[in-house]
Amino acid sequence: MSNAVKFTPSYGQVSITLTTDESHAQIQVTDTGKGISADFLPYVFEHFRQEDGATTRKFGGLGLGLAIVRQIVELHGGTVAADSFGEEKGATFTVKIPLASQLCVLPTVEAPDNSTKNLNGIRIFVVDDEQDSLELVAFVLEQAGAIITTFASGIEALQAISKMLPDLIVSDIGMPSMDGYMLIRQIRNMPLQNGGQIPAIALTAYAGEIDHKQALEAGFQHHICKPIEPHDLTQTVLSVLKNA
Repeated sequence: MSNAVKFTPSYGQVSITLTTDESHAQIQVTDTGKGISADFLPYVFEHFRQEDGATTRKFGGLGLGLAIVRQIVELHGGTVAADSFGEEKGATFTVKIPLASQLCVLPTVEAPDNSTKNLNGIRIFVVDDEQDSLELVAFVLEQAGAIITTFASGIEALQAISKMLPDLIVSDIGMPSMDGYMLIRQIRNMPLQNGGQIPAIALTAYAGEIDHKQALEAGFQHHICKPIEPHDLTQTVLSVLKNA
């Protein structure tokens, strides 16, 4: 629904319908907005996939929302599909969820790895200007027991550090006004008692060796590439805290 509103002009229309049959409930969101090209349609639910760079710059987002939708729907034993007649011709998203009485066999959900649930009481600042990425990282670490405070900018995080010191910082690199490199350099310039040595992990969509090196040289203890894997993130946090 939020995508339909985002990509439909003010003179367009967005409709939401709920129907049921003998076995499923169906939610359908239809809009008259930007639409989806036939070439991109098969990839619309993949992580970090967006149709073009111009959309990213104009509307923001990382391409995580629909991937998360698919994951949630499938965990409920349902399906989600996208249809469009093409660019500027609108789109329709259809979610089908089995009715509870029809679920003879519950969908299999992998049991959580209890070995990563030992961040209990660890206070972590998560910094990212992209809301979907911010929420994903915060969710993963909260599931592992950490106490999370989120910030949409490096400036906000710096202001908070002056009042309360976290045990660790997880920060995106690519942010406006103050990027992750600027943030960590300012933190490292602080006196020790003011948080100058807080361990920190960099998040970036770039996976090259030079990106890893730049992150370490700027003052981060570790570098993680997006999209994150929940297990890898929690294990990296544990490792950095152990070596701090």
